[in-house]
Amino acid sequence: MSRFVCGENCTVDDETTLGHGEFEEPTRVGDDATIRAGSILYGDVTIGDEFTTGHDILVREATTIGDDVLVGTKTVIDGQTTIGSHVSLQTNVYIPTETTIGDNVFIGPSAALTNDEYPIRTDNGLEGPTIEDGASIGANATLLPGVTIGENAFVAAGSVVTEDVPPNTLAVGTPAKERPLPKPLEGANQLV
Repeated sequence: MSRFVCGENCTVDDETTLGHGEFEEPTRVGDDATIRAGSILYGDVTIGDEFTTGHDILVREATTIGDDVLVGTKTVIDGQTTIGSHVSLQTNVYIPTETTIGDNVFIGPSAALTNDEYPIRTDNGLEGPTIEDGASIGANATLLPGVTIGENAFVAAGSVVTEDVPPNTLAVGTPAKERPLPKPLEGANQLV
């Protein structure tokens, strides 16, 4: 069995690894993908059409990614993660295991999502954040385990989100506080 299957019109740079590890299912990438040097995609990863990466990205096993997704340079997507379509993950984003990201989502540079409520101290299991359709996460924002960012919500740069953010709401500060969305932030992301 092949370690990876790539659709039509795929560009895969030298020095990439597709199908890393020992898995029953290969890495599957749809049509019109561009995968740049230094990228590592584990086996048992399924990715739709028009996937584009920066350099040195990592996608771990049991991850599903939709169509038209950008994964920026040095971004890490740990395994058992679901990412929708029309998503932009900018440079140096960290997506932990057990995270769900909807469609038309933007996550800014160096945003960090977490999934372990009490790292190393207790074993409560892992629960990544849920980011619903149309949400935007600003640069250097931190999302704590299990939080939900509602549809079309906006998390300001540098905010630390400790509680759920309702749909169509701005979250700003440390810890983040809810505010009404300002007029310029109302409506859908322009990723589609």
